Amino acid sequence: MRIDDTALPQDDGTAAHLTGMRMPALRLPATDGTSVSLSEGGLTVVYAYPRMSPATGGAIEGWDAIPGARGCTPQSCAFRDHFAELKSLGVERLFGLSTQDTAYQTEAVERLHLPFPLLSDSSLILATALNLPLFNAGGMTLLKRLTMIISDGKIEHVFYPVFPPDKNASKVIDWLSSRKG
Repeated sequence: MRIDDTALPQDDGTAAHLTGMRMPALRLPATDGTSVSLSEGGLTVVYAYPRMSPATGGAIEGWDAIPGARGCTPQSCAFRDHFAELKSLGVERLFGLSTQDTAYQTEAVERLHLPFPLLSDSSLILATALNLPLFNAGGMTLLKRLTMIISDGKIEHVFYPVFPPDKNASKVIDWLSSRKG
């Protein structure tokens, strides 16, 4: 299905403050059973996405008309498919991030065969601490799609808005490749 031009995400400036920020020292539950702090560790890529629909389908009514909402599964699959290349560019940790709970995310990790964990911000602690861009749909508060490159706990680069979602991993690889050169 082709996305109508009115559903293309626009840069509304709500992520402009993120580059240069330090990640807060808080922990998020991960689908691998661990608790992750993004303020620790080396080169980390975190792609935030609104929500993945369950395997049985069931998108929110009007989902395709919400700018930037559609494409969470293709985005995750692209990061899966480029995982080895990201690692070869020095990425030590890769995470997907949404406001969905860990149980919901675990099903997606298994179904999509993701070689990296998803992080849950269902309590919006990270979203609040960083003032991440959000929107409401279907009675839920969801993250707008963005990708952060974090180096030693500091946000080095932000991709926002992200469109098309399935090309995000390639754009991250291009940016990381130019950073190394």
